[in-house]
Amino acid sequence: MPLPTILSGNVASALGGGYEVANSCRWDKAGSPEMEKTLSDGDRQKWTISWWMKINPPSGVDYNIFKIWTDSTTKLNCRLVDGGQFSINGEISDAVGFSLITNAKYRDPNGWYNFIFAVDTTQGTAANRMKLYVNGSQVTSFATETYPAENYNCGINVASDEFYWGVAQNSTNFFDGYFAEVVFIDGLQLTPTSFGTFDDDSPTIWKPKDVSGLTYSGNSFYLDFEDSSNLGNDVNGGTDLGETNLDATDQATDTPTNNFCTLNPLFKSGAFTSSTGAVVLSQGNCHLAEATHAVTCGTMAVTRGKYYWEIKLNGDDYAFGVLGTTPGGNAAHSYNDNTAYGIYVHHSGGNTITAGSWSGSSIYTGTAIYMIAIDVDNNKLWCGKDGSWTGDPAAGSGNSVTLGTHEYAPWVHSAGTAGTNTADVNFGGCPAFTISSGNADANGYGNFEYAVPSGFYSLCTKNLAEYG
Repeated sequence: MPLPTILSGNVASALGGGYEVANSCRWDKAGSPEMEKTLSDGDRQKWTISWWMKINPPSGVDYNIFKIWTDSTTKLNCRLVDGGQFSINGEISDAVGFSLITNAKYRDPNGWYNFIFAVDTTQGTAANRMKLYVNGSQVTSFATETYPAENYNCGINVASDEFYWGVAQNSTNFFDGYFAEVVFIDGLQLTPTSFGTFDDDSPTIWKPKDVSGLTYSGNSFYLDFEDSSNLGNDVNGGTDLGETNLDATDQATDTPTNNFCTLNPLFKSGAFTSSTGAVVLSQGNCHLAEATHAVTCGTMAVTRGKYYWEIKLNGDDYAFGVLGTTPGGNAAHSYNDNTAYGIYVHHSGGNTITAGSWSGSSIYTGTAIYMIAIDVDNNKLWCGKDGSWTGDPAAGSGNSVTLGTHEYAPWVHSAGTAGTNTADVNFGGCPAFTISSGNADANGYGNFEYAVPSGFYSLCTKNLAEYG
C-alpha cells in the first residue's frame, strides 16, 4: 500500500533562487469561507484568470473556485466537480454560451496545481476562444466541449455583477484547500508564460513567476495573501475582495515554492482489517475528527534526515508517530503493525509503540500539545509534551522509541468511538490550532508552538531538497 509522496512539480530546484511565493490562504469548507467583490463594466470578450491551489479532493459535492452572478439565468461558474474534473460554463438568459469539462481529474492533495483560463471570443477558430492550461500545459481533452460563438459576450465584467471566490453565490459548495497567487486580468488573453516558467534547472517542472508587472486595468486584481489582516487585499490597489469567515489564522506559508506536508485524505487503511472508520479531515488537511479506528498518514515520506512536527489532542484514544509506507499488513489496527512507531494516548494510560508493541508510560496522557522529532539516520524518535521533552533530541540521547529501517510517513490513528475528540497536526505550513508563541526551524521554515530542536527541520520541500 504505497503512499503518494510529493508532487514532482513542487520539488526540483527547491533550494535555488527565482521567484518565491511567500503566502497562501487556507480555505476550510467546514468554516464557510468566501471572498466577494462587485464588478464594474469591463471587457466581456477578452480576459484571463490564473490561480494556484492545493486541494482536499472533492467527495460527494462540487467545489466552487469562482462564480460570477447576475441572476439565476445569467451566470458563469468554475468548479471542481465531484470526482475532481475541472468544469467551467457560462449562461446568459438560461442559454448556455460555453461549457468545458475535462476528462482529467485533479484530485492529488500532495502538491500544488496552477490553472490558467484564457479567453478571447473574437478569435476565428472556436478552440482558440477559450484555452485551459494546467501546470503550464494546455488541456485539449474534454468530456464536454462547447465553445462560445465568435464575439460572444461572456457573463463577466458587467457592472453590479458579483464575483465570488471559493464559493457559489448562495454560500454553498465551498472550496476546500489552499489558494495562492490569484490573478484576474480584464482585457487580455494571456499565455502561461505570463504566470509561470519552465527553466533550464527544471525543464519539466512548472514554477510561478513574478506577476507584478502585468497590466492590471478595469476589474483586474491580484491576491498574494501577504497581508494577514486583509487577505482579500488587491495588491495593485484596486477594490479589495471582501472576506467572510477568513482571518489571520488562515494565512499559510504552504506555497507552490515551498510545499509542506499535510495529512493525506487519499490514504486507504485497507491493510488493517478493523480500521474501518472514515477519515474526516479539515483545516487544510491538518485536523482529524474522531472516528472509530480511522487511520491517516502524511503526504510526505522520508528515508533520511531529522524532522519535527506537533500534534494537539483535546482528548485521548489517539496514536501518532510514524508508519512505514509499506505496512506489514499483519495487524487489525495500524498501531499494532510492525512498521508503527510512536505514542498511544490511551483512555487507560499512555504507551510508547515500537514495531506495533506497546509499553506503558505515564508521561503520554491527556490533553496536550505533543511534539514529535524523528532522526531517521539514527533510527530514533522522541516525543515531548507541552514543551518538555523525554530525552534530548538535539543531543541525540534519551529517545522515546527506537525505529526500525523503513521509509516513514507521519501517522495518526483515531481509536475513539466517533465522539468529539480531535487531533490537530501542525507540520508548520498552516497550523490547525492557534499558535501563541511562534517558532521556525533553523532555515526559517514553519510556525510552531514550541522551539524546534537544533538539527531538526519541518517537513517541507525546501528542507527535503537539502536533507531528504
